[in-house]
Amino acid sequence: MNLFDLSGEVAVVIGATGALGGAMAKALGSAGAAVAVVGRNAERGQACVQAVQAGGGRAAFFTADALVREDLVRIEREITAAFGTPSILVNAAGGNDPKATVTADLRFEDIGIDAWRGNFDLNLVGGVLLPCQVFGPGLCARGRGSVINIASVSAHIPLSRVVSYSASKAAVLSLTQFLAREWAPSGVRVNSLTPGFFPAEQNRRLLFQEDGSPTPRAQSILGHTPMGRFGKADELAGATIFLASAKAAGFVTGSDVRVDGGFLSQTI
Repeated sequence: MNLFDLSGEVAVVIGATGALGGAMAKALGSAGAAVAVVGRNAERGQACVQAVQAGGGRAAFFTADALVREDLVRIEREITAAFGTPSILVNAAGGNDPKATVTADLRFEDIGIDAWRGNFDLNLVGGVLLPCQVFGPGLCARGRGSVINIASVSAHIPLSRVVSYSASKAAVLSLTQFLAREWAPSGVRVNSLTPGFFPAEQNRRLLFQEDGSPTPRAQSILGHTPMGRFGKADELAGATIFLASAKAAGFVTGSDVRVDGGFLSQTI
C-alpha cells in the first residue's frame, strides 16, 4: 500500500498563486491529485498550473477572491464540474499588512483598526473561515476529506513588530482545532501546517538588503533557527502530502505540523 498516493483525490489550493501555496499545489499534483489552483492573479495561477502539469499532474486555474463568498461558491461548482467533488482543501492565502507592522515610526497603540481588521480578514476570514464554510459541507457530505490550514511560528510565540499578524495566525490555530472536533464525526480531518521562515515576495524586503545580504532581522532569525538557514518552498511537500493522505494520516486531526528548521524548539 502506497501511503502517499493521492490518485482519485481532488485538491483545492486557495492561495496557490503564492510561493508556499504553489509549492503545496505541485506536491499534491505529483502525488496524483487533480489540483484546483485558486487565486486572484491569472498569470501566476497559470504558471502554477504549468508547474503542476510539468510534474505529471492535472491542474486548472480558477479565479477567486477568498474574501468574497460568492466567488468561493462559484468556483466550488466549477471545480466539481471539472474534476469531481473536492476531497482536500488547502487554505494557503494570507500575509501581513505593512500598515499593521510596528516600526520606529509606528507604535503599537497607533496601529489603525483598519490595519488590524485587514490582517484578520486576510489570514482568518479569507484565509480559513470563508473557504471552510463554503467547502466544508461538501467534504462532510462526502464522508471523508482533509483540510490543511497554514499557521505560522508567530502563532505560537508572537514575533516582534508583527503583532496583528501573530494574533490572526493564533486565531487560525484555534479555528483549526474547533473544526477538527466538529467535523471528525463526518470523517473530515482538519490540521494546520506551521512553516518557519521561507523567503517569499511578501517578506523578502524584511530579510534581505538590496545587495542580497541578510538584514539584522534575518540574522536574528537565522541565529534562532537550529538548522541555521531559511526553508525552501519544496520542503513543505512531505508534510502537505502526509496531512492530505487518509492512508498516512487517517488518525491525525487537530494537529499542527511544524516545518521550521527547529525555530520553535530554540530557547537559549
